[in-house]
Amino acid sequence: MTTDTKPLLANVDLDKALGHEPYKERMDPLMLELQRLHRQIYEARIPVLLVFEGWEGAGKGDCVARLLERLDPRGTRVQTFVEPKEEESYRPFFWRYWLHVPSRGQVAVFTHCYYHWLLRGRRDGSLKTKAWEAGIEAVRQFERMLADDGVLILKFWLHVGRKEQKRRFRRWEKDPAFSFRVGKDAWAENEDYEGRLERAEEMLAATHERHAPWVVVEATDRRHRRLRVAEEVVAAFRRGVQKRPEKSERPPEALKPSGDGVARVTKAPDPLAALDLTRRMDRGVYEEALDNHTDEVRVLQHLCYVRRVPVVIVFEGSDAGGKGGAIRRLASALDPRGYSVIPVAAPEGEEKQKHYLWRFWRHVPKAGHWAIFDRSWYGRVLVERVEGFCKAADWKRAYAEIREFERQLTGSGAVVVKFWLHVSADEQLKRFKEREEVPHKRYKITQEDWRNREKRPQYDAAVADMVVETSTEDAPWTLVEADDKLCARIKVLQTVAKAVRDQVRKSEGWKDGLHLP
Repeated sequence: MTTDTKPLLANVDLDKALGHEPYKERMDPLMLELQRLHRQIYEARIPVLLVFEGWEGAGKGDCVARLLERLDPRGTRVQTFVEPKEEESYRPFFWRYWLHVPSRGQVAVFTHCYYHWLLRGRRDGSLKTKAWEAGIEAVRQFERMLADDGVLILKFWLHVGRKEQKRRFRRWEKDPAFSFRVGKDAWAENEDYEGRLERAEEMLAATHERHAPWVVVEATDRRHRRLRVAEEVVAAFRRGVQKRPEKSERPPEALKPSGDGVARVTKAPDPLAALDLTRRMDRGVYEEALDNHTDEVRVLQHLCYVRRVPVVIVFEGSDAGGKGGAIRRLASALDPRGYSVIPVAAPEGEEKQKHYLWRFWRHVPKAGHWAIFDRSWYGRVLVERVEGFCKAADWKRAYAEIREFERQLTGSGAVVVKFWLHVSADEQLKRFKEREEVPHKRYKITQEDWRNREKRPQYDAAVADMVVETSTEDAPWTLVEADDKLCARIKVLQTVAKAVRDQVRKSEGWKDGLHLP
C-alpha cells in the first residue's frame, strides 16, 4: 500500500528561491556531513539507490553533479538509461535495471530509468491502460524486492512549470553547448505538459511507498533545488545508518531450522508422494524416442530464433538425480551458437554483495536464444533454507519474489520450463556407492553429498513447498521420476518440446515496445 494517496505535485510552490549567502551557509556543512555519512554507509555495507526523475530541463544532472562532489566516486555509480539498444530490447523490460542494482555499501544513481520510459510510452500511445498498470505494478515489485534486501531507496521528482521549462529550452537552443538537449521529445513534453502532469501525478501516487518514497523538489531556483536534494539525501543516509542492524555473512545458529526441520509451510499434499519411481524404459524404445525428440527440439530451436522466442530451462533435483545426463542429451540436440548452460554454485565475490536474483538476471537469454540452468534461483528456498544460510523470513519471502521474476520472463514472451529430477533414497545410495567405486566418477561424490543425504527429509519438505508455492500456469514444475535415467531423459525432452512447440505456434514474433509483463 502507498503511504500517501494525496497528489504530490498539487500546490507545489515553484517560486521558492535562496540567496547566495544563505545557500553557502547551509550547503557547506551539509556537504561535509554527506561525505561523513557516505563513509558510514560504505562501512555498514548499506546499498543505496537514488532515483532522479522529473521534467526535462529541471536540473537533474546539476543535482547529481553536486552530490558527486562529496560522494566517494569509488563507491558511487551513475547510470543514465537511454533508448534501449538491441541487446536490451530483446530482453524483459527490467533486465537492464537489474544489471545495475547497487552492491552492499555502494550508491547507485539512476536517471531516465523505468519511470521515464513508462511515462514516455504512455504519452506516445505505445503503452495502453492495461500495460501501463502492469508496468506500475512491476515497478512496485522491483523496488519492494530491493528494499526487502536492505537497499535504501530515495526518489526525486524535479518539478518546474511549463513556462519555465519553455524558457530554458529556448535559451539552450541558442547555445551550441546545450542545443543538443532540445529535440522533438523535449518540445513534445512541453506541449503536452498538462497531460504528462496528470500521468506523472498518477504514477507518483501509485509508487510512493515507505520503503521507496518520492521527494518533490521545487526546481525553478538552482540553489534551492541543490540544497533540498542534499538535505534529503543526508537525512536518508542518517536514518539508514542509525537503524541498520548488525548483519553477518551467515546467520547465527539460532536462525537455523529448529527440531527436525521437516515441517512444511503449506498444508497442500506432498507432490513428490505421487511419483511412480518404479517406471522403466526399454533401451530400444529409448533410442528411437531419443532420435525423434532430438530432431524436433533442433527444429524448434531454429523456429525460436526466427520468431524471437527466448527459452529458459531450469534443472533442479536430488543429488545424483541425473541432471547432468539430462542436460547433455538436451544440449546435444541444440545448435551451440544459440544456447548457453549456466552452472550455479554458491555465490562468490560480487554475487554475494547484491540481491540474490541479480546473478540470474544477468543470464536471462535474449529473444531467440536458450538458457539452461544447472541449479538456479531455487537455491534460496532449498539449500539456503535447509542449511540456514538465510533467515526464515528471507526464504519465505522468496516464493513471491521468484513468482514475480518468472512472471516477467513469461510476460516478455519467454518459455519457462522447470524440472525436479527425483530419485528414491535407495537409488541415490546405489549411485553414491558407484561413484566412489568407479574411478572416472569419483569426482562427483563429496562428503557434502553424504551430509546432505542425512538431511533428505528436510530437503524433501523444502522441495514439496517449492513446487506448491512456485508452480504457476505459465511456469509449472515438471516432476521427473529419475530412478530410471532413460525414462527421465525422454520425459525431459518431451516436456521441453511440447512447451516450446506451444509457444512457437502462438507466437507472432518479438514485438516492438517495452515488453512489459
